[in-house]
Amino acid sequence: MKRLFLLYRNAFGGLSRPAWMMSLVMFINRSGAMVTPFLAVYLTEVLDYSLKEAGMILSIYGLGSVCGSFLGGWLTDRVGHFKVQFLSLTVGGSLYFLLLNLRQFEYMAAGVFILSLVNDTLRPANSVSISYYARPENVTRAFSLNRMALNLGFSIGPALGGFLAAISYRWLFIADGITCISAGIFFFFYFRNQQGHRPQPKQKKAEQTEKAIPAERSPYRDVPFLLFTVLCCSFAAIFFQFITTLPLYYRQVYQLSETGIGSLLAFNGFIVFMLEMIAVYLIGDKVRKSVLIVTGMLMLGFSFILLNMNMEVSTLYVAMFLLSLSEILAMPFMATITVERSTENNRGSYMGLYTISYAAAHVVAPYLGTTIASKYGFDTLWWNVGGLAVITAVGFYFVVQYMERERLRKQPIVASGEAGVMVG
Repeated sequence: MKRLFLLYRNAFGGLSRPAWMMSLVMFINRSGAMVTPFLAVYLTEVLDYSLKEAGMILSIYGLGSVCGSFLGGWLTDRVGHFKVQFLSLTVGGSLYFLLLNLRQFEYMAAGVFILSLVNDTLRPANSVSISYYARPENVTRAFSLNRMALNLGFSIGPALGGFLAAISYRWLFIADGITCISAGIFFFFYFRNQQGHRPQPKQKKAEQTEKAIPAERSPYRDVPFLLFTVLCCSFAAIFFQFITTLPLYYRQVYQLSETGIGSLLAFNGFIVFMLEMIAVYLIGDKVRKSVLIVTGMLMLGFSFILLNMNMEVSTLYVAMFLLSLSEILAMPFMATITVERSTENNRGSYMGLYTISYAAAHVVAPYLGTTIASKYGFDTLWWNVGGLAVITAVGFYFVVQYMERERLRKQPIVASGEAGVMVG
């Protein structure tokens, strides 16, 4: 027990206070994440939308997410991550109160798009904040701490959401709105005067000129990174079945109640909360990112294939456990690769494109998932996402290895001229 305590202490040690406070903000926000996990069930059972119509609404949510991620990255590089995050949290929280009164398909589609647009400007700004406030040697762990807070909140949100939905779905929107606004208020008062960790080493004029060159690189002209984001989008399209078709699968195939669905979704948050920081601390610097991401990708695919192998409720928990492990092995290191690829001057754009890859998956995943499930059944859907996971894993192996080799070739330049910019 003492050894386990020391392991946790070492895993969490050395992180800056602002990094902890940023994670607290995201925990408050995520604790109210109740609408998205239950949105498909709400649309089909409360508003009587068809499965295809629900898929279209979820895809429109994803389209808003794409636009929001692009806008968030653009705004972060121009007005700063503080303003973008504050407005996203407070304005986005207010929109939940509007959404709960919408019924017609057209109004719901417009409302979901605007809500997603505003909410997802937060993502690139938040990612930039993490790299800004974290000490350079702790960037991956700072991302993991933030994700740990998100998942701890997500272990509370869906569980509480399942309880509230059993009373009235109206409470989901109210609770989500209140927690978003509360997170925004806390964020404003703590971070308005905070300074980040941005060391400024003394440099010669020539070195400063060299440093400015990579800062001008656009992520949209960085071919290896563009391939990386396409693969991230494929990963996310598979992973997002977790919050789109899986709740419908639990409801329609296993006849689970809202409380049962919420418990399964919360199980994911609990597993990631308990294990991610430890895993990153123990293997993050010892195993190549290409190996970690590929392993996570294959594990994700198998978690869905497993659903076709056994029709027991216990299988749902085993599959969710594997999905959670895949998240732990892949996602923190994807974010770190993006930070390493960027500089302080273009990090908002890089993070914006990275989050766009996830947002684009929000467009594709719900529509394809619900279409395949409605026409051919959930079994076919799970076999398809499993096959896509294998193809994506192969792509990740080659692309990430290439990016790692390229970074190692540039390492001497980074050490002499970009020590305060590139994070390793």
